[in-house]
Amino acid sequence: FFRNLRKPKYLEHFHQFDLHFKKHAKEGKLPNYTVIEQRYFELSHLPGNDDHPSHDISEGQKFVKEVYEALRSSPQWHEILFVIVYDEHGGFYDHVPTPVEGVPSPDGIVGPAPYNFNFDRLGVRVPAILVSPWIEPGTVLHEPSGPYPTSQFEHSSIPATVKKIFNLPNFLTNRDEWAGTFDVVLNLKRSGPRTDCPVTLPDPVKLRESGPQEAAQLNDFQEQLVQLAAVMNGDHKKDIYPHKLVQNMTVLEAVKYVELAFETFCSKHEGPPENGLNNAYEDGQADGSTQTASRSFFQRLFSCVICDH
Repeated sequence: FFRNLRKPKYLEHFHQFDLHFKKHAKEGKLPNYTVIEQRYFELSHLPGNDDHPSHDISEGQKFVKEVYEALRSSPQWHEILFVIVYDEHGGFYDHVPTPVEGVPSPDGIVGPAPYNFNFDRLGVRVPAILVSPWIEPGTVLHEPSGPYPTSQFEHSSIPATVKKIFNLPNFLTNRDEWAGTFDVVLNLKRSGPRTDCPVTLPDPVKLRESGPQEAAQLNDFQEQLVQLAAVMNGDHKKDIYPHKLVQNMTVLEAVKYVELAFETFCSKHEGPPENGLNNAYEDGQADGSTQTASRSFFQRLFSCVICDH
């Protein structure tokens, strides 16, 4: 799936957040399914806003505010389901035990020795926020009612929900077939969408006194992003890949490397490359096409997903 997205034919589905997402939202031209990515590197003029250490978390919350306000002011607001998910819990304790039974392996692949992990359990709970004018005030979701007795809401609930809303033919894996779907949070029996959703959100309070550290060493995730970029410019075939490539690399050097790798990839194909430093969003139909078909109201709900916080 992720390798498929690197194909040149999908380049036109990637856009800069500031230049295009806000414009498309304002004009009511957001596609059916939109994925929003944060800035995972930070520069003096573009601070990281992905909520990862050691970035200023107020920048991450300001980004959520920006996205919400763009959606709230959009003509499409009454058709939107805004999903905010995190991939980490940010703590060391949870009073709810992690489910370890009845969780299917996505594809049956077993991890290497000595652990031979079957990928048949879930991790700790992580935050998830659903926003829509079709959700009743104060709604809290705990566990789904299906499709299986042991089903849970987890990250695979996103593709499961997309499949259900857009009536797609196949699941991606056994895991999203098992996962609960988010459509249950919507009350489509209402006489109309809520009108009391705030138009703007409060400004987050800045918590960090120091500014972005361009000379800092990369964290593990940033190293992986650089290594991913190396696949786009061919450096993955060199002896320096993967570890020597990122050894002692600074944030500023990583930003320049990733940008150049992306430009190299784009230069081989039609169309000018867009600056890869800013936030981005991906658009498209749920099946990867750009055709617009007749849809029910339920199918017109958009999914705007902020991921990898």
